[in-house]
Amino acid sequence: MVGLLIQHLVDGLTVGLVYVLLAAGLSIIFGVMNVINFAHGELFALGAYFAVALLVQAGLGAGGFVVALVIAPLLVGVIGVAIERFTVRPLYGRNPLYHILLTFGLVLVINDSIYLVWGTGSFRLPRPEIITGTVGLAGISVSAYNLFMIVIGSAMAMSVWAGLKYTKYGLIIRAGAQDRQMVRNLGIDIDRYYSLVFGFGAALAAFAGIVLAGRQQVTPELGMSYIIPAFVIVVLGGLGSFRGAVAGGLLVGILQESILRPYFPALEGMIIFLLMIGILILRPQGLFGTEFAEDESHELLTSSGGGLIDHQTRLRLGGLLIGLLVLLPVLANVLGNPQWVTLGTRVLIWGLFALSLDFVMGYTGLVSLGHALFLGLGAYVAALTLVHMTGSVFVALVLAIAVSAAIAWVVGYLSIRVHGVYFAMITLAFAELYYNFLYRVEFTGGSEGLGLLGIDRYYGVAGAGIDVGTSGIFVGPVVITGRALFFYLVLGSLIFAYLVTRQMLRSPFGSVLKSIRENEERATFIGYDTVVYKRRAFVVSGAFAGLAGGLFALNNAFVSPSVAEWLKSGEVIVMVILGGMGTLYGPIIGAGAYFGLESVISDFTTRWRLVLGVIFVLFVIFLPRGLVSLPALLDRHLSGAGPGPGPEPDVATEDSSHGGDD
Repeated sequence: MVGLLIQHLVDGLTVGLVYVLLAAGLSIIFGVMNVINFAHGELFALGAYFAVALLVQAGLGAGGFVVALVIAPLLVGVIGVAIERFTVRPLYGRNPLYHILLTFGLVLVINDSIYLVWGTGSFRLPRPEIITGTVGLAGISVSAYNLFMIVIGSAMAMSVWAGLKYTKYGLIIRAGAQDRQMVRNLGIDIDRYYSLVFGFGAALAAFAGIVLAGRQQVTPELGMSYIIPAFVIVVLGGLGSFRGAVAGGLLVGILQESILRPYFPALEGMIIFLLMIGILILRPQGLFGTEFAEDESHELLTSSGGGLIDHQTRLRLGGLLIGLLVLLPVLANVLGNPQWVTLGTRVLIWGLFALSLDFVMGYTGLVSLGHALFLGLGAYVAALTLVHMTGSVFVALVLAIAVSAAIAWVVGYLSIRVHGVYFAMITLAFAELYYNFLYRVEFTGGSEGLGLLGIDRYYGVAGAGIDVGTSGIFVGPVVITGRALFFYLVLGSLIFAYLVTRQMLRSPFGSVLKSIRENEERATFIGYDTVVYKRRAFVVSGAFAGLAGGLFALNNAFVSPSVAEWLKSGEVIVMVILGGMGTLYGPIIGAGAYFGLESVISDFTTRWRLVLGVIFVLFVIFLPRGLVSLPALLDRHLSGAGPGPGPEPDVATEDSSHGGDD
């Protein structure tokens, strides 16, 4: 029994020290630069793959393991410096949440680059003979490599701590983490240190990746699987706190490997997110972090001014677009291209999902990194209703909306009391909690998911209605059946959601939301309870995301936990930014652009996310107001006014009833 406990403890320390190194780099970067680096997990994986290149593909073998521990982190460190210099640096001065959006784009780029270079297979690093096999410890046999990981991880963590504490460079980093302005006032150009800090954090992640790669197989999903626990650790320990990263890493490692996995496997993956949610609610700065004034002086860049296109022109263009969409199934039928309907349905569902996020992100500034929670909720509620309760699609969709709205109220009640980055992280925690829940309960089908094929569905209530799959509309040579009819249901849902949200924004409720977006402090001084208004907006957003989820389930006739994974949340943010935040119609355009690009690029390469990630990074840097701002930007170039920062919201001409939200 004692031997088993020691074995579990060693396993916990082994993984815990990998977490420490990974989270330490993440925490240092945030502490000094106020950058939440979502690409940190991919840099972690990149270190492991560079080691694969040296030891396996270049033929150094096990004898080159130490060389890889030095060379690979240096290479990743150089990449980190380049990332800071060319992508992160242009965003200084903007809302810190843009760093999250930017680094999410880098996740797509680096992850697909790994697929492109090393393929989809897995690799195992050869290890020197001295750290293979087992050694005796307290009467039990322990893996020599696990002990090596503990020793090398502890030594590296101690070195980082000593470097931060006793060197001039470390002194400036610590001072910058506490008060950057004070460091600047002392005459130190801390901006010059930013590249080195980012590169050092990346190298530390790469070192952790190599150490872990000696213990388990290296796969392209390595970074994705470790980045979320790393965020949990920095939140638990305190953003920007090295001591917190150490304590949090060891806590999560031991909790996960020594307690949950061997004794409570059903709770693994859920407890740490509950812990994260609890810490964020009770002590947002974490166990060892200190409160810092989050810089919210820089607004999220919306396109609510409408650019060059006036209100009436936008209405006409919107009407023209709806007309074209109505004709799409007919044209697809006549031209024999049914895939147009398939693609169009997918775009409309995701357009609805993106619109729901824009309602809360573009109008209240709440960046929800876990919005896939509501997409997944709607999908599973609709599927479970059809499987276990009734075949009525309408009842299933209404329940999907109602349950999603109710859960959004609960999540909003607990989340909206924290701000900025903390809000983004707590919504991510709720989404991950739900994602893990789906895997571990039987009535959702676990990892197998739920299928709707063979379920007797009808579009009506109380047994009266039609089955879209067996119905059709025949107009001369034109035949509209099956998926084409479902396309019209989705189109009607999107138009309904757009009109409802647009009407809300033209009401006094919408005026308050816009005032919160412009200046929340001023709205509070006027007497509005901004938390209540933001929570109501969050509920509306969750309800329409749930509707999108229900339609998603009907369209695919299948749901699985992947519908709620964090990448889905990132993808919908990409669509909102791509189209133009704060416009309602911009995110729909963004969804069309996203899937249109995917359709075109995937004809040439399966690694379409690499190209899409590059485009998204360029958008965040150069066109943060999205595609809808392009006409105004071109006008500035043509008039000789220069590119500028992008079109500013036309506050002076935008009244509450005829704003750019049409």
